[in-house]
Amino acid sequence: MELLIVTGMSGAGKSQAANALEDMGFYCVDNIPPAIIPSFVDLSAISGDKLNKIAIVTDARGGDMFADICDVLADFKQRKINYKVLFLDSSNDVLIRRYKENRRKHPLADSSSLSLSAAVEKERKMLNKIRLTADYVIDTSYISIAQLKVKLSNIFFGSVSNVLKIQCKSFGFKYGSDTEADLVVDVRCLPNPFYVEELREHTGTEKVIQDYVMNSPDSREFLDKLLGFIDCAVPLYAKEGKSQLIIAIGCTGGKHRSVTFAELIGSHLKEKNYDCSIVHRDILKR
Repeated sequence: MELLIVTGMSGAGKSQAANALEDMGFYCVDNIPPAIIPSFVDLSAISGDKLNKIAIVTDARGGDMFADICDVLADFKQRKINYKVLFLDSSNDVLIRRYKENRRKHPLADSSSLSLSAAVEKERKMLNKIRLTADYVIDTSYISIAQLKVKLSNIFFGSVSNVLKIQCKSFGFKYGSDTEADLVVDVRCLPNPFYVEELREHTGTEKVIQDYVMNSPDSREFLDKLLGFIDCAVPLYAKEGKSQLIIAIGCTGGKHRSVTFAELIGSHLKEKNYDCSIVHRDILKR
């Protein structure tokens, strides 16, 4: 089991971090009092592979109960349960500004009738010990949510390209465009096997159709330039923190040319070690 304890200053971005970790395959649980964490971890351990990556967010919202966190982590060490601690931090000035902008109450100010600045300072003292022992500390004072996601993916995957999931999808315009797509490519300008009687019932997953479509110099030039664009764009999407990218390729019926291009683009991305799947939306329609 990969266990990650996520904590830090209120307003430093723990919720955004949890969302990003969820996109990376972690099962995320928010606002658990420390005393309950061992029971949850024990239950997760007997679930097999279903919960093999867990991120648990615990922080000052638990009030006095948060004081148990150090004892819980000490118990994990004694029981040889491997875990890491991620601490989200930010400067006091930025935290105060964020609370003023979103007009939410600080959890300690709400319970202790403290001023906002006093509540932030009290929380910092409360969390100082766990911050000093955290495995990862990220200061979010001057980074965007996308940049936070990039930092997290670099920590837990080594590369943002490993986080981005790409889907190459073929479709037929006669059945409607693909509304989920981030990028739409129209290949109706290329040679159509539909008009060759002996090829009509075959699909772009077969070599005979791919050979026919790609035998055209226009098709080869189109593919070369398209792959060049994709090779440029995909790392930029990943760098921006995007977790899913759908590239939709459309032809008239979604059976020949679009399928051919989806197969070729998908194979190209897989060769570059991207997490890529290939889907043919309309291949069985007539």
